[in-house]
Amino acid sequence: MTRYADAEKTQLRNVMSGVDWRHQTTKVLKHWMLIAFAFLATAPIALVVLNSVKTRRAIFRNPYHLPNAETFDLVGYETVFEKSQFHVYYFNSLFVTLTALALILLFGTMVAFALAEYSFPGNNLLRLFFLLGIIIPIRLGSVSLLRLIVSLDLIGTLWALILVYIAGGLPFAVFILTQFMSQVPSDLKDAARVDGASEYRVFWLILPIIRPATGTVSAISIIPMWNDLWFPLVLAPGEATRTVTLGAQQFMGQFSNDWNALLAALSLSSVPVLIIYFVSSKQLLQGLTAGALKN
Repeated sequence: MTRYADAEKTQLRNVMSGVDWRHQTTKVLKHWMLIAFAFLATAPIALVVLNSVKTRRAIFRNPYHLPNAETFDLVGYETVFEKSQFHVYYFNSLFVTLTALALILLFGTMVAFALAEYSFPGNNLLRLFFLLGIIIPIRLGSVSLLRLIVSLDLIGTLWALILVYIAGGLPFAVFILTQFMSQVPSDLKDAARVDGASEYRVFWLILPIIRPATGTVSAISIIPMWNDLWFPLVLAPGEATRTVTLGAQQFMGQFSNDWNALLAALSLSSVPVLIIYFVSSKQLLQGLTAGALKN
């Protein structure tokens, strides 16, 4: 019996070692895949930043080399600040993006609270309406939006962009926030109501609980608004209302491009997005993980 027991232990040990080896191999492969994906995602940004501080000849001759004493040149950044109102473009983009994002979060949380908390006729229809806003691209209605903005006498203003971005960002915000609002324990809200809190007070009390969801919405919504070129070109193309993305286009000509200035402008335009991502990355990961694990 002892011989058979030892044989079973040896066989079990071999099986477990094989399972552990496969587990380690799978783990290593997953990490290498993530590293490769991270490299593919960050390499274009790194190339833009590196080439923005190089001479024009070095950009075309050795685009993948690091700048050295001979190739280092800040002429692109000098051109950006001397020959354009880049500080105005930066302010316009910040004002439009942050204002639209704040209103998206405010209106989105209000709508999500109503949809998750109250049952009323048309609740599911309203959810479907916002879901269609995610499926159908807002650019398909560019002509109608242009007519509407002209009728409101907002053409050529930053508020035209803000209104369009709010309309484009609300469906996604409502879709994500409604799921999180419905997962807030009812006992918490009922306890607040028993203590005499109004519905507005209950709404403000549960906002800190869904902070991961608001972080997720902020991180995902801010990138397309900051990088958008279409609506600034259509609704606010004037010099005083240009955004960063539209302002960078002035360094692109019909027959030639000022690559130094263009790469410098693109490098500067990526700074706020990277800062916002690093600040809200923790909330973004928490929101995505919570949405994946909760029913």
